[in-house]
Amino acid sequence: MSKQRGIVLFFALIVLIIMTVIGVALAVNSTQSLRMSGAGSERIEAKALADGGLQQVITNYQGALFANLGLVTSETLFNGTQQLTPLPLTGVRDVSCQRTDRATGANLVSCRRVEISSTTTFGRDNLGQITVVAGIEQQVLTGN
Repeated sequence: MSKQRGIVLFFALIVLIIMTVIGVALAVNSTQSLRMSGAGSERIEAKALADGGLQQVITNYQGALFANLGLVTSETLFNGTQQLTPLPLTGVRDVSCQRTDRATGANLVSCRRVEISSTTTFGRDNLGQITVVAGIEQQVLTGN
């Protein structure tokens, strides 16, 4: 026993250091994975909020309010900003309808268009931003 020099202790310490480095690397990797999955879920939640704001604006303005919208209008719903823009911005508001289920030979029906954009911010310090845009075409009697 007097000739033992501690070689087993040396190898055990080397193996312990290697295992510690591997453990720290795995912990850092799992923390980064959690951050990335959290950012993905925040993005999905922001998209759902933007879609909800868009649908709420369509519900609030349905019917005559869309047809008679004359100016750019903004609202704040679901922690986002919704903007309604009548198209075209200048000139004649009544345009031909792109989609219609009833063809009219006497041009009795025309359309008015509104673009709706819903923007929501997300993430740390609100650095991310999602915008959902939809177009509405409202049929009206020509000249009304």
